Amino acid sequence: MARIAGVDLPRRKHIQIALTYIYGIGRSSARRICEKVKVEPTRKAEELTDAEVKNIRDLINDEYHVEGDLRREISMNIKRLMDLGCYRGLRHRRGLPCRGQRTHTNARTRKGPRRGAPVKKKS
Repeated sequence: MARIAGVDLPRRKHIQIALTYIYGIGRSSARRICEKVKVEPTRKAEELTDAEVKNIRDLINDEYHVEGDLRREISMNIKRLMDLGCYRGLRHRRGLPCRGQRTHTNARTRKGPRRGAPVKKKS
């Protein structure tokens, strides 16, 4: 089993798809990695030799921010915005959308489930 950047890649998937299981690598980055390492993107992850896995691992370590480092960098950027008190930081702090989406009727993913008006019981 290929283990790259602390992630076990799925064995039966094409390598260009399996690489996307690593946080910070998408489809285009995975395709670029396959080109640089000269690995056929349609080969299954279990078909790779140890040398090819090592080449992919070295390339990712040298040229890409992935997994823990990337997560830490992103969270530090958000924390910096919140500490500055800028508009985007305030939106992050309140759990609302930061990029100009409307919130009057939508944004349920960020805002959470609706809280209805309290219902009075008949006495």
